[in-house]
Amino acid sequence: MNAELWKNIEFAYPAFFWLLLLIPVMIWWFFSTGRKFQGSVQVSSLQGLKGLPVSWKIRFRPLLLVLRILAYAALVTALARPQTSNTSENIDSEGIDIVLSIDISGSMLAEDLRPNRMEAAKKTAMDFVDSRISDRIGLVIFSGESFTQCPITMDHGVLKQQIMQIRSGMLQDGTAIGMGLATAVDRLRSSKAKSKIIVLLTDGVNNTGLVDPLTALEIAKAYKVKVYTVGVGTIGKAPSPATMPDGSIQMQMVDVQIDEPMMRKIATETGGRYFRATDNTSLQNIYHEIDKLERTKVEITSYKRYQEYFFPLAMIALACILLEAVLRYTLFRRLP
Repeated sequence: MNAELWKNIEFAYPAFFWLLLLIPVMIWWFFSTGRKFQGSVQVSSLQGLKGLPVSWKIRFRPLLLVLRILAYAALVTALARPQTSNTSENIDSEGIDIVLSIDISGSMLAEDLRPNRMEAAKKTAMDFVDSRISDRIGLVIFSGESFTQCPITMDHGVLKQQIMQIRSGMLQDGTAIGMGLATAVDRLRSSKAKSKIIVLLTDGVNNTGLVDPLTALEIAKAYKVKVYTVGVGTIGKAPSPATMPDGSIQMQMVDVQIDEPMMRKIATETGGRYFRATDNTSLQNIYHEIDKLERTKVEITSYKRYQEYFFPLAMIALACILLEAVLRYTLFRRLP
């Protein structure tokens, strides 16, 4: 077993390692019993024996003890059952398909949210995507017309890239709430998911589009799509950039107009809720609230497989025992 493998080793019965405390007893027993079998000769002086060489058998006899200790340690480690585990998970999800429908009209550049409504909506949308790891999510954008920026997908990395690329001016200007809702419903029309959700975010009043909001509402109800509507903008007036005749950009205070009765009607009749975001914090809290309301049921079943490594240790112990026995009765044999 290499060093990298030992980093992942676990022991099924680590209590067996307490048996290693008997090794000092084995050492004491080896030397104490060895002295009993040594012969003794009484001489008047050791002066004449000082220069005699020590036999190699005497020098290497402790090798028997080393082999016995190695065999014992290997056997104890084998009893502790060294093993590695491989865990696999089976994830079973109910599945919720979600479409984010985001207004990208020019009024979304108003700066009552920081740095503006558009960027705040993009950031909170990406945070929402991160929190829905087991759901398929798509993206629809709308202003004077609507467009599917990203079909519903499990590839949340691609989806977040598409969210980051949203900017004002990608579509004809205006606020076609009905078109934004109808296109989002169309993305979910053939979905087999248990729950189909739309989060519709806008900061204005429907003023254009081929489909009016009430017609889009009936389509959503027909396909059993739940709609959460979010109105973005402060109460009163908000600073908004305006292009002057000379091409310069100046900030002007403009009225914030959101068709809240219509937004509330769409949400209520489809089983969703209407929210109003007047600042960054409230917008984040709205997405957190929707996240809590629409939780995906996920069941995770873990399977753990073990691979045993006691056999090599048992072979080492057996080899040490056999070698110790051979050496004891051949090279290191004691005479009676």
